[in-house]
Amino acid sequence: MKVEDPTHALAVSPPATTERCRAAAAKGKIWIDLDNSPNVPFFAPIVEELKKRDYAVVLTVRDCFQVRELADLFHLNYRLIGRHSGKSKIRKMAGLCFRALQLIPTVLRENPDLAVSVCSRSQLILSMFWRIPSLFMGDYEFATGWAFIRPAWLVCPEVIPNAAIRLDPNRILKYPGIKEDVYIPRFVPDPSIRAQLGLQEEEVVATIRPPASEAHYHNPESDELFDAAVEFLGKCRGVKLVALPRNEKQLIELRERWPDLLLKGAMRIPNGVVNGLNLIWHSDLVISAGGTMNREAASLGVPVYSVFRGRIGAVDQYLANRGRLVLLKSVEDVQTKIVIARRNRPERPEDGAVSILHSIVEHIIAIMDAKHPSATTGEGIGRNQLACVSEKRAEFISSELTK
Repeated sequence: MKVEDPTHALAVSPPATTERCRAAAAKGKIWIDLDNSPNVPFFAPIVEELKKRDYAVVLTVRDCFQVRELADLFHLNYRLIGRHSGKSKIRKMAGLCFRALQLIPTVLRENPDLAVSVCSRSQLILSMFWRIPSLFMGDYEFATGWAFIRPAWLVCPEVIPNAAIRLDPNRILKYPGIKEDVYIPRFVPDPSIRAQLGLQEEEVVATIRPPASEAHYHNPESDELFDAAVEFLGKCRGVKLVALPRNEKQLIELRERWPDLLLKGAMRIPNGVVNGLNLIWHSDLVISAGGTMNREAASLGVPVYSVFRGRIGAVDQYLANRGRLVLLKSVEDVQTKIVIARRNRPERPEDGAVSILHSIVEHIIAIMDAKHPSATTGEGIGRNQLACVSEKRAEFISSELTK
């Protein structure tokens, strides 16, 4: 699929009115750092909603895992700062610190009031030293921070128990559902994607994504299960695999590992970035070791199988318990639990009962409206503000349910 011209995303937005600029300056500035590909669709509607409410937003992007390409696809106005440093723990730590240094000029120039991300450790490091209140949007309790440096606030799904999070419970804010519910309601299917990828409507399409081999939580068992799944599906007649490598290294590995499947057209790798949600929606099943893609499929009602063999988080366990996600734990599971069948696909996904977008935005606004809380202790935001946050969320959900 053709990638949108990056110049559109990097172009300066049209001048705002003086009144809007003054309103944004009075309300404060929010710095959002996108350092992994799932961050882009998640934050896009949040950024839009914050701007509608006249908050100034600064976006920074790390050049890795197709984050930049996705930011271009979503027409986001961002600053490209830093890149991935590799799998080695030493290089990873050095890279995080170096990127924190690279972010300093932007922070000095913009002087943000709040730093927001999905577990951006470079942002967290800089926020600690610059005493900028930090807010993490975590949905995997085993990757919410470090023992010696933690965000001031954490916003996460209600299904994650506070006991699993190494943070003061008074600093943990919750929302119903899963984070994918933020942007799934805005999704509009584009049926042309199958033709663009050379796929026939009568074929069974399986979207697959390799494990995040460079992630700190990676377990080699995930690679074994992924290979077994590809081998199993590759032998099934009428099944077409669409592989989504995370980076150039995985692209090369896929080509070298399964040249026969690529040659006969049983597997194809899209040229450039595709709309992941649209591909999932027009697939009959999804197999991935990535949490976000699995949860997107579950939210869309597409059969999904996880080959992730790290510690299973509360969100994935919640989905598995409700039959919305199948956890594959062995090669035998691959051969017995994966169902090969065409999906009865409606024209578009069902509308959710309650959108969590405004709930999350209300959490951010409640923190912004407090008087400059401390980045390390959260001073200035107490139980009264937390009560207000809870009341706002309850009012919003109640109003949505009674519409």
